[in-house]
Amino acid sequence: MTGYGLHTPIEYLKGVGPQKADVLKKELHIFTFNDLVTHYPFRYIDRTRYYKINQLQADLPAVQVLGRLISLGQIGQKRSKRLVAQFVDDTGIMELVWFQGIRWMEKSLKVGSVYLIFGKPTLYNGQFSMTHPEMELYNPAKKNIGNLSLQPVYSSTEKLKQFFLDTKGIQRLQETLIPWIAKEIEETLPTYILKSQHLIPKGLAILHIHFPSNMAELQAAERRLKFEELFFIQLKLLKNKLLQTNKFKGHLFDQVGTTFNTFYTKHLPFPLTQAQKRVLKEIRQDTHTGAQMNRLLQGDVGSGKTVVALMTMLLAIDNGCQACMMAPTEILAQQHYHSLLHLIGDLPVSIKLLSGSTPKKERKELHEALMNGSLDILVGTHALIEDTVQFLNLGLVVIDEQHRFGVEQRAKLWRKNSIPPHMLVMTATPIPRTLAMTLYGDLDISVIDELPAGRKPIKTLHLFESSRLRMFGFMREEIAKGRQVYVVYPLIKESEKLDLMHLEAGIENLTREFPLPQYRISIVHGKMAAKDKEFEMQRFVKGETQIMVATTVIEVGVNVPNATVMIIENAERFGLSQLHQLRGRVGRGGEQSYCILMSSHKLSNDGKLRLQTMVKTNDGFEIAETDLQLRGPGDIAGTQQSGILDLKLADLSTDQLLLQEARNLVLGIFKDDSTLDQPKNELLRKHLSRQNTGISWDKIS
Repeated sequence: MTGYGLHTPIEYLKGVGPQKADVLKKELHIFTFNDLVTHYPFRYIDRTRYYKINQLQADLPAVQVLGRLISLGQIGQKRSKRLVAQFVDDTGIMELVWFQGIRWMEKSLKVGSVYLIFGKPTLYNGQFSMTHPEMELYNPAKKNIGNLSLQPVYSSTEKLKQFFLDTKGIQRLQETLIPWIAKEIEETLPTYILKSQHLIPKGLAILHIHFPSNMAELQAAERRLKFEELFFIQLKLLKNKLLQTNKFKGHLFDQVGTTFNTFYTKHLPFPLTQAQKRVLKEIRQDTHTGAQMNRLLQGDVGSGKTVVALMTMLLAIDNGCQACMMAPTEILAQQHYHSLLHLIGDLPVSIKLLSGSTPKKERKELHEALMNGSLDILVGTHALIEDTVQFLNLGLVVIDEQHRFGVEQRAKLWRKNSIPPHMLVMTATPIPRTLAMTLYGDLDISVIDELPAGRKPIKTLHLFESSRLRMFGFMREEIAKGRQVYVVYPLIKESEKLDLMHLEAGIENLTREFPLPQYRISIVHGKMAAKDKEFEMQRFVKGETQIMVATTVIEVGVNVPNATVMIIENAERFGLSQLHQLRGRVGRGGEQSYCILMSSHKLSNDGKLRLQTMVKTNDGFEIAETDLQLRGPGDIAGTQQSGILDLKLADLSTDQLLLQEARNLVLGIFKDDSTLDQPKNELLRKHLSRQNTGISWDKIS
């Protein structure tokens, strides 16, 4: 294979060819030799253990048995034809069966020879059998690369199997390629890092990840390759952070003026918590440096992020700038708009709302007010990023629930001023620390980790369908006290595929249990027109209705302090973060609030763990950590959209210490050599230049 390298197209590998190459590209995105060597095994089978036939059990996974083939022959006709062999050891006899490749198998197998067989045992009519086992002539002296004690298992698909590219077929391709290509793999980490972190060379790691001869080799290979993945993510993120700090000048907010001080002394609805004060201090330090602020503000539902955002906007106004706040939905934008108006009261601050439903005449007036500087704060949805929306001097952008926005949408806001505005990114979806370090590693992170005084923790209960009458009784008790109740369903209509409670059936049940005129019900779901949704929500907000029946459209954006009960039907169908968000709709007043999780008795292990976690804790960060372990990073906080977490081996739920080591190392490197100009960092400099070191728009928020 002289002359070939890692970027050689996969069709040039011996044993592949055009047809197999085509299916490898479509099914596994393997286009080159490098793609194949980085298609890592997802588990390993321990081939050091041999089972005796009398030790086999029907519930065992794939096992290996050493024995002798004593007979072989075809039975049956046409479609029912199969090849059957008798296989024995010193404890018993079992049957081996093949339905495909019969002629080839019959030719290749030798009666009387000793074989090592591997497969899943099944029990039929009191005798064990194995269908399509892997067969290997036993040779105790053989020690080549394919005869491993830890056999790699690769992900495959039904389509690949049609081309003999099952796990064994992929293993054969790796056997062909890796012994040669491992020598061609260039080292990516400098020698001083390999030594200080006790890492093996990359070529050796690639060889041992595919063909480990023992557990120690496998662990060393995994550690090396995981560390590299996490290290280069941190290198890129922290380099971007350095660039932002050094290259992009930001507005200097050096005044704490009249507007801010008046609000602080006369308009605060409740004293700031220590966490809010700490975050405001961090923001003040950021906006006082002359560099652009890029800060992520995490805080559970109801922790007081909006007040912190408003005070930061007032700081911008006191320093001659405008501010804007972008939310992902019209409901949430309206919620923020009304909250800000209420908080500001009679302060001389101009606030307007811009959304898709803003009338044309109002838009024109709003655009003029933005351009002449008479409008201080603009709250809105995606409408804010339209080219027609221009500011006189935009100094601060607040983005709420940022993971719902695409990269380019956020970038357009960033470009709306000659001096980049400060960015405050908020999320009520707690992000596990490891995910925050990778996804937002180039942002400074603030956390509001305490609730305002007077708020009581929400009590959460898990009830089965058999306790429905008890749940109705509890609803009546709370409504009798003058409180209000949410009931959330996973579906609007009945589904043929899913046996779930749905909103339409729920309304029938509730109107029977809670008849007019004593009880009134609001109904809100995603298929309603915006004005109808708003009308129904306002009825509930004003206390004209006692029960709000909804789908998850109310996950964000409804603030009713008088609502004390959240009932979630088929709670096992929701993700943990969604359950936590829904629970956060109650507990907003001074009264004790409750969240009731209704479920069927049929619960998966994951479903059970989710509901147990919700009952056990109100801590959003603990919930997020469990969610990360259950779902992986791809579904949390929109990380798949970001494209940052292209991790092949590292796992953020289990490799937290390794991530911290990688980040600390990168911080130390940049402290010592911020431009990576020292000769020892040449490899790192090359890596970043290949990655394009220009500002990455997806990292600004």
